Amino acid sequence: MHLSLIDGSILGLYLVVVLAVGFLASGRTKSGTDFFLAGRSIPAWVCGLAFISANLGAQEVIGMGASGAKYGMSTAHFYWLGAIPAMVFIGIFMMPFYYGSKARSAPEYLRLRFDEKTRGLNALTFALMTIIGSGVSMYAMAKLITVLHVLDAPFAAMHLPQTWIFHAAILASALVVMSYIYAGGLRGAIYNEVIQFFLIVAGFVPLAWLSFKAVGGWHGLTTTLDPSYLHVWKGMAHPETNRLGVDAGSLVMGLGFVLSFGYWTTDFLVVQRAMAADSMGAARRTPLIAAFPKMLFPFLVIVPGLAALALTTGPMTHPGVAGGPAVVSQGIIPVKLDAATGQPMLDSAGKPQLDYDLATPNLLIKSLPTGMLGLGLTALLASFMSGMAGNVTAFNTVWTYDIYQAYIRKTASDAHYLTMGRIATAVGIFLSIGAAYMASQFNNIMDLIQLICAFVNAPVFATFLLGMFWKRATGHGAFWGLLAGTVAAALHHGLTLSVGAVAGIKGGWLGLVHTYPSEMAQNFTTAIWAWSVCFVLTILGSLVTKAHSEESLIGLVYSLTPKVDEPAGAWFKSPVVLGVIVLASTLVLNIIFW
Repeated sequence: MHLSLIDGSILGLYLVVVLAVGFLASGRTKSGTDFFLAGRSIPAWVCGLAFISANLGAQEVIGMGASGAKYGMSTAHFYWLGAIPAMVFIGIFMMPFYYGSKARSAPEYLRLRFDEKTRGLNALTFALMTIIGSGVSMYAMAKLITVLHVLDAPFAAMHLPQTWIFHAAILASALVVMSYIYAGGLRGAIYNEVIQFFLIVAGFVPLAWLSFKAVGGWHGLTTTLDPSYLHVWKGMAHPETNRLGVDAGSLVMGLGFVLSFGYWTTDFLVVQRAMAADSMGAARRTPLIAAFPKMLFPFLVIVPGLAALALTTGPMTHPGVAGGPAVVSQGIIPVKLDAATGQPMLDSAGKPQLDYDLATPNLLIKSLPTGMLGLGLTALLASFMSGMAGNVTAFNTVWTYDIYQAYIRKTASDAHYLTMGRIATAVGIFLSIGAAYMASQFNNIMDLIQLICAFVNAPVFATFLLGMFWKRATGHGAFWGLLAGTVAAALHHGLTLSVGAVAGIKGGWLGLVHTYPSEMAQNFTTAIWAWSVCFVLTILGSLVTKAHSEESLIGLVYSLTPKVDEPAGAWFKSPVVLGVIVLASTLVLNIIFW
């Protein structure tokens, strides 16, 4: 593909703007609070858009499109079941603890509520997760640039191998994101995330509409695809009757409760945006404002994935069902190739795997005309930048406050920690490059993201839940429960595989005692085990250890904290009213697409 001058200009202008925003924000970045928490001075609507934009990384735009092609409309569960209820919960119930405690990070709240060792364990696992998340965005961006062949001619002119394009794209994306975070800190990242949100919407609205028309609308999808691709809840009674390969119980518990609440209520990547708000009321409204566009995003990212599948010729088979016919792709979604050999990647049965991650990029290339194509590509680029920046700003904060200050340099000037935060930005970007190459082993990056969340977010959600709502929970119980939950996730993953997967990074590295219909089903159950073990052992450990005094828990536990008064004035400033509206709207969408 050759980009026209106008397409290339749009891409170039975007890069100039994001760098300019970062350097303009540097003028207001004078202290550690400015760099790590944007001075707690950002309006609610800006924080709300940044809250959702930080989540609009590769896992959202590419991963959800890939999941739409792989699993069908049931991917909407990641929004209507796996996001909205948790976003309402954190806005109404949990933000008063995060914001009111004046904690600078989610792990620091654990130190205030429990003890240092619980904070340290969560900080280490969370830092690892942010590195992987940033690496996934890098990988997706580099893969996109490689697939588009936009750098083929320059590399050929310089007599450089075409295989270097992937590596050069990773390095270029790393340098851009590092530059504007290093200069402007969280403030620069947040305002860039707002720009990126509007770009993503502007780029994907025409893609969703044109691809939907190309397949003949909803009627075209129903006549082209197997009916199981088009239902959200129908068929959830049994794993073998739906694309996700899970039953309703595993779906509700694994995704709707453990993974959903584990991510949206404890992941500092998104919590950090709400903590940057200029008041308690603004902090509580932040996730609720984000919930409104969030519930509509399935129509922007999942529908294109369905359209890509419908436009792909060859047998429409569920890749997770053993014994099915070989999947041959001659259309939008290609067969996944091994980066080292250039040969098709095969599953355990010797069948070629479809590269679902290319569903959205290839559809974009084939659907959008000149000019609009540049806007669409910029939207993809913006999503990758947003995901990378969100993870890197979370990493540099947790590293500086929860690891470096806690265990390496406990007393130093604010200027010293500001410098360390900037160094951590560069180190985090460097480590993310290694994670980008690990992501190449998956044909759907959403599978990888949910696996990481099962290890990190699932057990820590049990810790936060008990800590905020049960005053008897103790530091010793929380630490050993959190450690046991993480180990339980590792054991379950090491002893199970999904159908067609090869033992290794996808599981089975300790042996094989059970096989799941899909990788997502395996991830959900891993999360359930991690949460359950952590929850039970935290309770048992707390009952046999000394409780904290009630005076020390004021502002940290629900029953001991003065209730937050509803803000006076307009209804749209009330978190409870906003929460009820968004939950009711989500219920209607579930009924429509039952």
